[in-house]
Amino acid sequence: MAEFMDVHRGMQGITPDALMEAHQADLDIQDEEGVNFKHAWADPETGVVFCLSEAPNAEAVKKIHERAGHPADEVYEVPVQA
Repeated sequence: MAEFMDVHRGMQGITPDALMEAHQADLDIQDEEGVNFKHAWADPETGVVFCLSEAPNAEAVKKIHERAGHPADEVYEVPVQA
């Protein structure tokens, strides 16, 4: 299964609790699209949030985030890692 990094913008002021709540919303429904959300990071000052996942395709990642209430602005496949 491929790995994806997605980016959310406009989440200025996000707290650790709010990030965990959003991440849990994804986890609660991820199986419905065959996605495995692995980790999320946030910068409250800039409002940028990053999520790492394994999924069959970028569309599956987008669908879960949309259904969870926080659509991703960008989704990138990361086929090469070091």
